[in-house]
Amino acid sequence: MTDVKLIEELSNAYGAPGFEDDVIDVVIKHKGNLKATRDNLKNLYLYPENYDASKPTIMLDAHLDEVAFIVSYIDSNGLLGIEMLGRWEWYNVSAHLFKVRNKDGEYVKGIIGSKPPHFLTPDERENGLKMADLKVDVGATSREEVMESFGIEVGAPIVPCVEFEYNETNSTMLGKAFDNRLGCAAVIDTLKALEKEDLPVNVVGALASQEEVGLRGATVTAHRVDPTFAIVFEGTPSDDYAKPVEQSQARMGYGPQVRHKDSSYIANEDWIKLVKKVSTDKAIPIQHAVREGGGTNAGRIHLNKTGVPVLVLGVPSRYAHTHHLFASFKDYEQTVKLAVESIKAIDDSFLNQFEVEYD
Repeated sequence: MTDVKLIEELSNAYGAPGFEDDVIDVVIKHKGNLKATRDNLKNLYLYPENYDASKPTIMLDAHLDEVAFIVSYIDSNGLLGIEMLGRWEWYNVSAHLFKVRNKDGEYVKGIIGSKPPHFLTPDERENGLKMADLKVDVGATSREEVMESFGIEVGAPIVPCVEFEYNETNSTMLGKAFDNRLGCAAVIDTLKALEKEDLPVNVVGALASQEEVGLRGATVTAHRVDPTFAIVFEGTPSDDYAKPVEQSQARMGYGPQVRHKDSSYIANEDWIKLVKKVSTDKAIPIQHAVREGGGTNAGRIHLNKTGVPVLVLGVPSRYAHTHHLFASFKDYEQTVKLAVESIKAIDDSFLNQFEVEYD
């Protein structure tokens, strides 16, 4: 089991979709004895030393990227036009600090500014602004200064400027990109926990790029690993702020979320049965979610080739797709434990129940 340092380093790393290199560097630093390889789309694969090609394979998925922006133009006042990489709402980004990568690979601080209240029209006061009204200000006064002095060009990635913090009093983590750096950490920790186990399956990590812009990386990882089964780890949105307790399906501090359905997939019921039994046997609290919207890499993975039974496990995280998120380290630990114990519980009867030939 990891300490919180791995999550801290993953959270602090910069990983806009298509620009996941810093996150990959952190994973490589912490991979231990796992073998690692990267593909053309910046997907990262982690293999145990005892990988056996004759066994069925469980792919452990998480995505490397985070919601971010990209510079779309630079105006004459030195302000940066932006396009979203992943879903944001304008009221979650206005007046927040960001970092813009320049041509030398350095990150420059900037503010996503918006009209001060003095300049708002009556319609804007009533209905709010649009994302197109927002620009990044790095403190320059001209287009030339942005490009020549700051070294910022069109196409540069922009990420939230946030430093991870950990509250030991109640094991609460505060940081950015828990969607889905918590999942990346869970893949690493699950693989390490199973390294010495004699299992009837291979367990392979696949950390995907570009999830936030259409589950793109997982389309490639699923094809390359060609898994028999998969577990998708997510930093899933916590309902604490949005819903009353009786309607909540993921609350921080109440254990891993098991997702039955979202807009991208319907869970495999045999995986769910196994997880429920493990939860009871090992006294691991779980929460059950049926989501109307949202989606994960399961949407791509479960449709690979002839179909892949997929389980989605989430660490509840408050305020997803914003700068600052809260999550419980205890929930994270329970999520890893649930995955480890579920994989250890797999036997021949579980493996043989999926593809069936009838006379």
